[in-house]
Order: sequence, then structure tokens, then C-alpha cells
Amino acid sequence: MSIDVEAQAHKRAREQGIKIGVLPTGKYNAITDVDGVRVGHTTLIQADAIRTGVTAILPHNGNVFQQKVPTAVYVGNGFGKLTGSTQVQELGNLETSIILTNTLSVGTAMNAVVGYTLQQPGNEQVQSVNAVVGETNDGYLNDIRGRHVSEEHVLQAVQEAKSGAVQEGNVGAGTGTVCFGWKGGIGSSSRKLPEKAGGYTVGVLVQTNFGGVLQVNGVPVGKELGQYYMHQQIKDSADGSCMIVVATDAPVDARNLERMAKRAMMGLAKTGGIASNGSGDYVIAFSTNPELRIPYTSDAKTHAASTLRNDEMSPMFMAVIEATEEAIINSLFMAETMTGKDGRTVEALPIDKVLKLLKKHNAIKR
Repeated sequence: MSIDVEAQAHKRAREQGIKIGVLPTGKYNAITDVDGVRVGHTTLIQADAIRTGVTAILPHNGNVFQQKVPTAVYVGNGFGKLTGSTQVQELGNLETSIILTNTLSVGTAMNAVVGYTLQQPGNEQVQSVNAVVGETNDGYLNDIRGRHVSEEHVLQAVQEAKSGAVQEGNVGAGTGTVCFGWKGGIGSSSRKLPEKAGGYTVGVLVQTNFGGVLQVNGVPVGKELGQYYMHQQIKDSADGSCMIVVATDAPVDARNLERMAKRAMMGLAKTGGIASNGSGDYVIAFSTNPELRIPYTSDAKTHAASTLRNDEMSPMFMAVIEATEEAIINSLFMAETMTGKDGRTVEALPIDKVLKLLKKHNAIKR
């Protein structure tokens, strides 16, 4: 069967017939398949050099400060800025939305999240807010020194966050990113465990801005297309960053969420990423399970809740690996060619060539 390239442009990997892993996806094949999780974007594409934005991930529909969620952070390579990470590691919980943006807009995003949290009803006496903000450096395409992201842009992403399908590619915090030498961006995916494994959902969202040797479903795409780290191309750099956000509705505590977060890096590795010296590769993993919420104030001296046993975690690990791998590939498949700062152009992944390679290696059925 022939491949109609025009009809298949800018479709997600699974819509192209690429099935990564063995577990089924959720309804939207996105982080929003985890009940209560919402995602919002603010995209800034202005003049010749502004190519940046904000992506907000909200763990539930309520006041997150008052009803915190168990959370863990894992650092694959720490050349980056993830604000609030030490408190998350220390206390094992998240008390704000998660914001992704560019490197030099982290401070602005922090101010916006703090202000938003302080003005929420019920938070009138709050005097400390741990804003969690991550970033990648989009300075190749974006006038990053101009610091064009404002607090209003951050608040817009938070206030417009919604459930359902997630926009991917050149949107939000992925607007100006580069991945494996091609246009990167925002990507998402999810996995639904079988009922005998709990029936839980695991969702992943990524902001891709890193390098290495691209593989798609095990096929050495970067090598065969001649674009990869150590190949002396013009953009021959593996530096950048990848922010990975993992959500689940399973009753998983912070300790086992960290174990899940570690597996996300295995998903990144399956795409050919190498976590280079200059790459900030961070994973934030949280559980939305209502029984595990941590109230800001309580008269109780203990918190009793059932959590998954260690022996039940292997299916969760597999779900994270598969969803992370597919989310990264989706970020590439959904991105479009972009021209930005100094007239630089980053081409989109050549989908037609990739599909032919996958067919050649029997990694796709057509």
C-alpha cells in the first residue's frame, strides 16, 4: 500500500500506524487521560525572532495548595533550572501547577505562580509558596535575551488549561525548541494498564529540546538520514534539555513516584537521547489519587492511605517508559518547520522519509 505523504502530514505517530510498546493508550493518548489533569499553553510567535511560550500542567481541579499531591523529582542530567525541586524532594508533595517555559523566563513564571496562589480563595494566610517551574533553552530560534514571556502569559496558560486532547508541536513551551536537529516541541502520550494490573492510567507530557541519535520505534532514523550527534552537521549538538512530566491516578507515594520518574529516562534513551553534558533532563512525577492528597492544614497527626506495594510497580514502570518514548516522538511528528532569530530555520522531521524507513525495517504496517 502506497504512503500518501500529504494526507499524513502533521499526524501523531500512532495515527501514522506507528505503535510504540504493547500497552493500550487512554482515550486521548495524552497526560489528560489521567482524571483531573489539565494542560494549557500560551504561544508567542511575534515579529522575526520571538518564538517561545508557556505550558501549564494542573494536577487537579481544586486548590492545589490546600490539597497537595504526592510528587517526586528525578534529575537525569542537572544542567538546567527546576525551581522548587528541593522542597518537592524533601516533603514529597506538589502545591502549585507545574509551569514549563524558556530558561530566562523562569523567574517571571515563579512570580506569576506565587501571585496566582496567594490570591486564590482559602489562601489568604499563606506566606510561603513553592512554585515549580521547569525550562529548556530555546535561544537558537528565540530572542531569549529579550525575555518576552510576561506574568500575564503564564497566568493565561494556567487559566486556559483544560482536559481533553493536548496541543502538540510548536505550541507553548515547545514553540522554539529543537530536538535531534529537527523541530521539537510539546508531546504527550498515555498508557492504560489492564484491570488485573489495577486498571490505572499513566500520562506523560514532554518539552523536547535535546539531541543524540534519533530512533523511532527502534529504527535508526537519525543515522539513516545522516543527522545525528557526532556527524559534524551544522547543528551537530546534543545539548539542550528535556522536561518530562508524569501523572498517574494510581495510589503511588513519593518514593515510588521517584522510581517511576527514573524510568522516564529509559523512555528518553529509547528515542536516542543521550542526556548530554549541557542538557537539563528533569522528570516530575505526581499522583492524582484523591486518597493521597495532603491537606495544607489538619488536626490529625497521622495520614493513613493505601498505596501500591513495590511488587505492583513493574506495570507502572513499563507504562512510563512507553508513554515517554511516544510523547517524545509525537513532539517531533507534530512540529512544523520554523524560522526564527537571525533568520535561522529548523526543519520539521521529514515524515515521508521516516515512514519509508519504518516500512523498510518492518516497524510499521502499511
